[in-house]
Amino acid sequence: MENGYFSVPFTPSWEDLVDCIERNGTPARVHHIELFLDDEIKAIICNRFGLLEGIREHDPFFDARREVRIQRFLGYDYVRCGLDDFDMPLVRLSVTDTAEIGRVGGREFINEKAGPITSWEEFEKYPWPDPGTCRTTSLEWYEKNLPDDMCVIGSGGFAHFAEYLSWLMGYETLCYALCENRGLVDAISRKLEDIYDAVIRRILEFERVKIIWGSDDMGFRGGPLISPDDLREFVLPGHKLMSDLSHQAGRPYLLHSCGDLGMIMEDLIGMVGIDARHSFEDTIEDVLTAHQRYGDRIAILGGIDVDFLCRSNEPQIRNRVRQTLDQCMPGGGYCLGSGNSIANYIPVDNYLVMLDEGRRY
Repeated sequence: MENGYFSVPFTPSWEDLVDCIERNGTPARVHHIELFLDDEIKAIICNRFGLLEGIREHDPFFDARREVRIQRFLGYDYVRCGLDDFDMPLVRLSVTDTAEIGRVGGREFINEKAGPITSWEEFEKYPWPDPGTCRTTSLEWYEKNLPDDMCVIGSGGFAHFAEYLSWLMGYETLCYALCENRGLVDAISRKLEDIYDAVIRRILEFERVKIIWGSDDMGFRGGPLISPDDLREFVLPGHKLMSDLSHQAGRPYLLHSCGDLGMIMEDLIGMVGIDARHSFEDTIEDVLTAHQRYGDRIAILGGIDVDFLCRSNEPQIRNRVRQTLDQCMPGGGYCLGSGNSIANYIPVDNYLVMLDEGRRY
């Protein structure tokens, strides 16, 4: 393989992935996991390694076929999928993407000042989605065509309780409303619970969905974005609902959440019942520290810091991967990956080195 990557053969096993996440003993090999890869990264990998050979670009399931090839080639046991056309309109700002492989059209950010819901009138007029009418075309295709040794991780578009409170209202508006209009915050929170309840139930109807992965950034470098008590009132009950429904269906519930969540980690483990935590940043809590603190109760996922991946050379990356696996692999409960996601500003070869070292371990 080009540059000597992936000389160690790989055979997916979703059963072993689930066992690893559920901490059922040291796995036979390293399992890899990522929240997502930016499309620019996927395009480079497909072109470099010829992954699109034989796939027609106009095939209605081109994206799904491409995803299977990418994930399998890179060494993942799964694909991620949710409902196809589930969407909630937001107010976004766009800036030029300065990454070396920049995104056409720029990179978008949420308007932190004000979103589409700043009043009761806007709440009533907002075009809330109906999960019952959303298509499940991709899930249906994976149900029939995904290789037997891979699974679907139900993820994308749901469980964004804290995020959509701030995205729908705007973070500044949310902060004022928590003091002056808590009834509106509560109404949005309950609406999100009702919608995501319906979304996850539809996803769980599919047998190939073996894991549920919620994504909801609740913090920043210095702590949670809103107070722990407000998270307990408006956000954590939604995640408990997601976790309970997942467990009732026999699936583990993973949580991606950025920021310093130290003030609510016991709530997430004890009350919500998460099976795994993802998103670690060295300047907040490095993955080795997190594993020492929580690895006997939940799985710890990823943690090879994104800034480190951007700035480091090959020997440094390989060394850190080995050190991380030395501590985190025994007993299970660890999957190798970045601290967040594979953004288009991470050098592709640095990402591939991380994966390759996991295969060699």
